[in-house]
Amino acid sequence: MLSAKSLFQEILDHDESFRLFCSIAASGEAQGGWENGRIAALLPERCRELAPKAARHGADEDKHGRIFHALMKKRGLRPADVPDDTDYTMLLERRGIGLGHAKLRREDPLTERDVVVYLAHSRVTEQRASEQMELLRKHFGDHPDLGRAVRMISADEENHLAYCHEELLRLARAGHGPTIHRALRECALAEIRVYRDVSLAVMAHMGRILGWPRPKAAALTAAIHAVYAYERLAGWRRMVSLAPPRRRDPLGGPASTAPEFA
Repeated sequence: MLSAKSLFQEILDHDESFRLFCSIAASGEAQGGWENGRIAALLPERCRELAPKAARHGADEDKHGRIFHALMKKRGLRPADVPDDTDYTMLLERRGIGLGHAKLRREDPLTERDVVVYLAHSRVTEQRASEQMELLRKHFGDHPDLGRAVRMISADEENHLAYCHEELLRLARAGHGPTIHRALRECALAEIRVYRDVSLAVMAHMGRILGWPRPKAAALTAAIHAVYAYERLAGWRRMVSLAPPRRRDPLGGPASTAPEFA
């Protein structure tokens, strides 16, 4: 019987599939670290109080990338090339979601609208990241090799999501509510399509590595399309709601380190 746990266990047990999984994850985290670092440097004067939080967000993402590299190194594996069709961040940018890398490479200060776009994009993508890591923590939080890494990254993703809620609510109170609503909806609808496409691509690559029979591959493909259908109908709404986080100032203070991994 197919389940999230059995599927990931199969990927974990095979060196080449584990190598690809960690390489994809590490690449995405590294991109997120760079983006948040640049955003922290380019924030406009009226939003400079966000700079330490954006920098902390970026430092966390960099740390996650190092953790995934360390997990590969522990098994004597080198990073794999990341296929373009599995590059979640790049595919979102191609759809015009978030702040483009060309803008972030320049030295021009961002606008307040750019800050709204950044936070809306982060709120949606951190929802996905938090849910994925919570699933891994549920099934592998006690795993002897992965458990500590999964728990650490999951806790960070929860803080990132809470930070986005807190800052978007603050900007909504400052009069940016309609812009926030439009940006969240646009980003959520694009993200669920990109997530479907990336999921299909990752499963296709894993299937070739692991030699999945055609019925199994077809069942996984159908499941991915079913998730997309649900999200297109109603599930995307969970990505656009805003609520005060239980913990105030979740990204206050310096980023935690991970000496046991990197």
